[in-house]
Amino acid sequence: MEIEKLLNELEDMIEVSWHLPMSGGKSLLDAKEIQRIVEDLRLKLPKEIIQARKIIDEKEQMFENAKIEIEKMVEASKEKIQEMVNNSEITEKAKVLAGDIISDARSKSNEIQQSANQYVDNVMKDLEKMMESKLSDIRKARTLLNKKRNS
Repeated sequence: MEIEKLLNELEDMIEVSWHLPMSGGKSLLDAKEIQRIVEDLRLKLPKEIIQARKIIDEKEQMFENAKIEIEKMVEASKEKIQEMVNNSEITEKAKVLAGDIISDARSKSNEIQQSANQYVDNVMKDLEKMMESKLSDIRKARTLLNKKRNS
């Protein structure tokens, strides 16, 4: 994996660096080379992070679309109610129908929201596991590096 290769390159730079005498283990490193490696690491970050951002954007768009659809449904039900206002029996039916439409729209909106939240949560959970694994690898590498440096 490219990220591991770059991390190995950083480790190698640290191992072969010139250590300053009486500095408590401080070393001289090529800052430009380290910057290049860090930039490469950023470019090679897992696609899951980018994908998670897209999913969040899609979720927000789904919420916006659901809101627009609800507003359309509410407006349509208001128009139907207005048309039926002349007859009380028809008016009662219209109120029931409008309530059903609004209830249905809210129910669909809640379903969409719960589904989108669950999907984003699952993706973020997978991403979190992957990132924890990588962080654990980095910590192990640093521990190994410190052991090598102190020996």
